[in-house]
Formats: sequence, structure tokens, C-alpha cells
Amino acid sequence: MTPSLKTTLGKVPAVTLGFWVIKIAATTLGETAGDAVTMSMNLGYLTGSVIFATIFVVAVSAQIAAKRFHPFLFWGVIVATTTFGTTLADFFDRSLGIGYVGGTAVLLALLLACLGLWYRTLGTVSVSRLTSRRAEVFYWATVMFSQTLGTAAGDWMADADGGLGLGYGGGALVFAAALAVVAAAYYWTSISHTVLFWAAFILTRPLGATVGDFLDKPVAHGGLALSRYTASAVLAAFIIGAMLILPQRAEEVPPLAEGEG
Repeated sequence: MTPSLKTTLGKVPAVTLGFWVIKIAATTLGETAGDAVTMSMNLGYLTGSVIFATIFVVAVSAQIAAKRFHPFLFWGVIVATTTFGTTLADFFDRSLGIGYVGGTAVLLALLLACLGLWYRTLGTVSVSRLTSRRAEVFYWATVMFSQTLGTAAGDWMADADGGLGLGYGGGALVFAAALAVVAAAYYWTSISHTVLFWAAFILTRPLGATVGDFLDKPVAHGGLALSRYTASAVLAAFIIGAMLILPQRAEEVPPLAEGEG
């Protein structure tokens, strides 16, 4: 579709049902792939975090440098943030001994601070206003913090040792119910759609984290004990298939209002 004279096309996908399907699958892949590197390969959380941080920096640099929306590049960066978020949250919670509550609280504070600084600097946190590199940097920093927070929150909800002990299935149901509430608010309330977008974006991460843990954790710990490699390969194939089948179009950027910019 050719953009009109009054709009341009951004570098992130339009927020459609397909967007959320792929986002949830990508966050689940981040959990299984991150655990595959740190646990199955026995590289540890610090080494895993360094590996995925490097991949994230390379991928997000390519995304910011791009001139238009590239679906495989964008979703590649999202997967990079989920894997890095998984290993980094586990490093904070377990290796540093902060614990699930402490890790979740610190990451929530960092996420809110990032959103607050973004809004204070540019006057909006809407994904339809990613019209500068500075806005893109804020966007990806927010995504990174939300992915890391989601891992910590998902583990806190599910684990019996130091967490609420709801199990991976129970945790997934809680976050799915919270997403349903956000969806209902989108259609039947006047709450800002930008606020609801970020609420849903944040909640999909712990949902994916608990589903990923449910797939690969031992049966004794409430999981299905599937191979992390197999689960990651199946999820990656699903994401690629969804990207090819479901509509992938760029978010439209409306013209700036008078005095905005």
C-alpha cells in the first residue's frame, strides 16, 4: 500500500492480531533459547547474557540504521531482546541473589523510569511517533527492560522456591487473564490506547516466559520436560510461518500536529 501524502510509514509493524501472536511466540522462544544456552549448554547466566547482549546490540543497531520496515529484522531484534532478557533476569535473580521480588521491583522501576524519561523528552511514548533515532533508542530500551522484567515476573509468579508458587500453568493463566482485561479495556473504555499497548506488551513477556518454562522444565517442577532445543526450533519455525502467512505491514505515522516534533 502506498502511503498517503499526509502519512508516512514507520519501521515497526502495525499493531494487529498477527503482531500479538508473533510477539507471544517470540517471548516464549526467548525463554527456551535462553535456557538452552545457559542451562543445557552449561554456559551460565553471565556468559549467556554477554552472548545475547552482543547479538542484541548488533541487531538493534541494524534496525535503527534501516530506512524502512523489515519484518525479519524487526522480529529478529524482538527475539534478541527476549533471549537477552531471559538470561539477564536469571543472572540478577539467581547469580546475584537479588531474588524474584527484588529483581522484579528493580526492573519495574527501570522500565517506568525509561518510559518517564521518554515521555518527558519527546512528549509521547506512542509507537506511531517513532520518527527519530532518539525515539527509536527509547523504544528499544523500553522493550529491553520490559522483556527482562517479564522474565523475572514470570518466575516470581510460577516458582515455589522464592516465588508465589502458582506453577507455570497457573502463572500463564494469570497473565493471560490480565491480557484479556487489557483487551476489554481497549474496546470498552476510554483509557489511552498507548497506555494499553504498553501494558499488553509488558504482559506478553511473562506469559511467554511461563509458557516457555512449562514446555522445558522437568515434570517434577511442573513442566513438560521437552527438549529446549526442540521447543526452540518448533517456536522459531512457527514464528517464521506466522510472519509469512499473517499480514506484515508497517505502522503508519500520522502527520505531526502543530507545535509537535
